[in-house]
Amino acid sequence: MTSGTAAQPSVVIIGGGIVGASLADEITARGWTNVTVVDGGPLPVSGGSTSHAPGVVFQTNGSKVMSEFAMYTVDKFKNLTYQGDPCYLPVGGLEIATTPERAVELERRFGYAQSWGVPGARLLDPAETVRTWDLLEPSAIHGGLFVPDDGIAKAVRAVGAQLGRAVSRGATVLPRHEVLDVLTAGNRVTGVRTDQGDLPADIVVCCAGIWGPKVAAMVGQTLALTPLAHQFVWTGPVDDLAGRTVESVRPVLRHQDADLYYRENGTGLGIGSYRHRPMPVKAGDLASWRAAEAAGGQPSILDFTPADFEFPLAETARILPSLGELELKTAFNGVFSFTTDNMPLIGPHATIDGFWTAEAVWVTHSAGVARAMAEWIIDGFSKSFDVHACDLNRFERHQLGPAYIQAKDCQNFVEVYDILHPLEPMNHSRPLRTSPFYLRQVELGGKFLEASGWERPHWYAANDALVAGDRNTGWHIPTPGDWAAQFWSPTIAAEAAVTRTDVAIYDMTALKRIEVTGTGSTEFLQSLVTGKMAKSIGSVTYCLMLDVDGGIRSDVTVARLGPEHYQVGANGAIDLDWMRRHLPSGSAVQVRDITAGTCCIGIWGPRARDVVQPLTDADFSNAGFKYFRAQTCFLGTVEVTAMRLSYVGELGWELYTTADQGLVLWDLLMKAGAEHGIIAAGRGAFNALRIEKGYRSFGGDMTNEHTPIQAGVDFAVKPDQEFLGKQALVAREDDGRRLCLLTVDGPNDIVLGSEPVYPAPATPALINIEGAHEVGPDVTGGAGIDPIMSATGPGRAAVGYVTSAAYSYTLGVPLAYAWLPADLTAPGTAVEIGYFGDRYRAVVTAEPAFDPEMKKIRC
Repeated sequence: MTSGTAAQPSVVIIGGGIVGASLADEITARGWTNVTVVDGGPLPVSGGSTSHAPGVVFQTNGSKVMSEFAMYTVDKFKNLTYQGDPCYLPVGGLEIATTPERAVELERRFGYAQSWGVPGARLLDPAETVRTWDLLEPSAIHGGLFVPDDGIAKAVRAVGAQLGRAVSRGATVLPRHEVLDVLTAGNRVTGVRTDQGDLPADIVVCCAGIWGPKVAAMVGQTLALTPLAHQFVWTGPVDDLAGRTVESVRPVLRHQDADLYYRENGTGLGIGSYRHRPMPVKAGDLASWRAAEAAGGQPSILDFTPADFEFPLAETARILPSLGELELKTAFNGVFSFTTDNMPLIGPHATIDGFWTAEAVWVTHSAGVARAMAEWIIDGFSKSFDVHACDLNRFERHQLGPAYIQAKDCQNFVEVYDILHPLEPMNHSRPLRTSPFYLRQVELGGKFLEASGWERPHWYAANDALVAGDRNTGWHIPTPGDWAAQFWSPTIAAEAAVTRTDVAIYDMTALKRIEVTGTGSTEFLQSLVTGKMAKSIGSVTYCLMLDVDGGIRSDVTVARLGPEHYQVGANGAIDLDWMRRHLPSGSAVQVRDITAGTCCIGIWGPRARDVVQPLTDADFSNAGFKYFRAQTCFLGTVEVTAMRLSYVGELGWELYTTADQGLVLWDLLMKAGAEHGIIAAGRGAFNALRIEKGYRSFGGDMTNEHTPIQAGVDFAVKPDQEFLGKQALVAREDDGRRLCLLTVDGPNDIVLGSEPVYPAPATPALINIEGAHEVGPDVTGGAGIDPIMSATGPGRAAVGYVTSAAYSYTLGVPLAYAWLPADLTAPGTAVEIGYFGDRYRAVVTAEPAFDPEMKKIRC
């Protein structure tokens, strides 16, 4: 049924809103012109979220890729016009603080802007903030964050402009075509059925926005997405804007303390509010375009609920008092998409070839996401963006349950502007996933955080007494600042210290475990990983999986447990999807997620062997059980697969067993270890110990955008083996960036991740961090903004960013991993880390910082 060719496949894009239009433009710009955009409504005003979007664009985001999507979108839209009118108004963006806490948060957000390269970002004092938005009540303002290239995206114009460009290259646009079904044959998409006939296709991309769940269900796919109503009003004329002949002069304004944002609209204002109850909407309950049109409306615009807007009106009168009483000329509840992790949903279907998704994308990020999608569809990867955090297939099964999706999406709506700590756990649906050890962890006073649904103790209250006890022989215990001290306890120092001096057990159950079995397993794994697989039974190999461009897709440990039996320690559902996606057709190889039915305890420390050896007839001596080897044996009555690995840099083993015997294993080890001072330790100690030992964490320290040599894991690449991405890796240009270990000078200068890194000044600076970018009067309509200046002139630009960090309880110094350019990677190089309003001096340090000779781990 397909109409394309191998060189020119036929593409049908479902949805002609901002995402579908951007994608049509990006794909056709790359030479694929056999593209059809189909939408149930008229275009460019299709009736989806794009049609009512207020268009406010703020580029600063805690996620690097989201900021990059936004920066690309701004750059593109600034150069687009539709029927002679601009598609972007670069009036600037101002985030204000009306509380001391928010002023501090803006310093953190300024750090994000510096880390990700958002141009021109700068902090403003209260007076500068009021000068930038002169209608603000001065007594209410504690400061601001200004970005000159933020502004207003004219979404409908951008749709029209991009669809026009796509059509000029050969694309077809079919408005008022309702999609009834997605057609498939076997495991491949073949077309789209509409109310006006079938459209053959080799590739179908779902860009249906709030209707995305309905379209995805046509191919058996669940999206972690909930359409939610969001209040917005256009006011009538206000005196302060009387006589205005242009749409907007002042920057778009974000008042996050009150969950509000504002933008000018000629002689009136637009006001958006999140300060109301979540109002989820089922995609299937949304009116069709024809029904909405007959009623004089649009499908994505619901009736306004005035009671929910009482607070926004009162708060607006407080911070913008000169506006007086506002006329709500047009008021509505507009529907748009939220996801369970606030990230877009993009990528290929798990099992149906040719079906792709680009959903939950706001106007701010639309062109960037479209570029990433076009590259991914055409080239097999995105060369412009690291999209691993957006991959549609990243979710665990429990995260796709309808109740979970709605609860998490509604929580994210409520928290959209909240000040959230990086370790902040979700506050619903807990406990959701628990290891067999959970009962004992509760008894020990586990302080639980959550990851992928798993309850994971960060430390145990049962160990609190260790801090002041006889075993404290001068442990290093810092005094973190207020932010770093959240979700922290000095007990973590005790747990780390006991791991180094005696022995501790760690719950490692949350580690994704994938079993690969069947004829051809060795060859299959070898095709995907950078290490050698054809090794002796019992071997364990640390290796990487690369993407087709040679970037790091994941790091894994592969244990060969039998001739055609492997256990892979992976990073999550995305690895499982990648492996299954690359199974050869008709293969006898089975790839199975065994995580839920198994569990794992890591037992580590100098006395680990003293605990384990008496429990088994197997030889756990250094000679009998070497490092990076595995064997199956019994510990007491529990059959375990023991792997001599250590993510904390101490002697020990990962002990795997079935979930039904997990609690028995825990009790066995704790009883046997009592005479050796054993404790249970949590994730806080684990993370600190792994950074001391120089171990990377995929997704934070290294991602798809990095190569093995850049990330310092090229030792895991065996050039004599053949694997996916090898040729691309060999051909890939090295830009000199490196992941570097930093030691921070101040004993309590603990950072958390994503902070900007600057070159050290030639002479000591006398100031806190500043953005110091000149902003011309044209940005603020003549209001004028003086550049923030330091004692040494304008602030220096960030050259890198922190990925992960922890206090080294062993060495007594804060540590951080950071990406740095080639000229700052030599050990001994001084740099500075921007941390809220401070600069922390740090030094590039040779790694690992702990036990570089590997004596402790191999004893």
